[in-house]
Amino acid sequence: MTLMQIRGLSLSRGGTPILRDIDLTVTAGEMVGLIGPNGAGKTTLLRAAMGLLPARGHASLAALAPAARARHAAFLPQSREIAWPMSVRAVVGLGRIPHPGTSGPRDRAAIEAALAALALSDLADRCAATLSGGQQARVLIARALAQDAPLLIADEPTAGLDPAAAIRVMALMARLAAEGRGVVASLHDLGLAARHCTRLVVLDGGRIVADGPPLQVLTPDLLADVFGITAHLATGPDGPVFQPLTARP
Repeated sequence: MTLMQIRGLSLSRGGTPILRDIDLTVTAGEMVGLIGPNGAGKTTLLRAAMGLLPARGHASLAALAPAARARHAAFLPQSREIAWPMSVRAVVGLGRIPHPGTSGPRDRAAIEAALAALALSDLADRCAATLSGGQQARVLIARALAQDAPLLIADEPTAGLDPAAAIRVMALMARLAAEGRGVVASLHDLGLAARHCTRLVVLDGGRIVADGPPLQVLTPDLLADVFGITAHLATGPDGPVFQPLTARP
């Protein structure tokens, strides 16, 4: 089942092209890692796909009415700071807003499941604004999870997380995809992307320059041309293992 479709999406700022004729389709069961160097257009693409930035071309999510879009796709922005004096449970509960009329056991179950999935149950009654940056990031991921949408779009979901938390978040997203949802996540950690994503989409200069399974995408030529690095990529007993080695001068 197709969850998101983009055709000919282009966007410019001040006459400078940021996105150039992007075509991208995401189906249920996919864990898509959107990767590329800084300034490649990853965040702009995710926001334009959600209808948060005006762009030319077609984006299926942007074409939906806001209420329908909120039920279809949960969006986790790059910003992670929580300034509201609300409990962790209340912040996570905001994810249930797109589902009016479902207050009661179903909402409570979704909230508690999201708290447990991000190891936040013991912090549920704490003021979210007093938590560390990494803990706040997990709260906002839990809020997106509680939205219970078929598609999750996350902009750098592992930013600010310690290694264990980052692995748990990626494993959680991979599990959501395996259960039949779709996930699109922009990522800078190519090791996490190679290990947990079923598909990598490489953005460079506002264009998609590669799209496919991690082992087919992360070639020495692409790593050198797009990221300016050499790396070791192998398949271990637990899946792909990626380690950057050197950066070009």
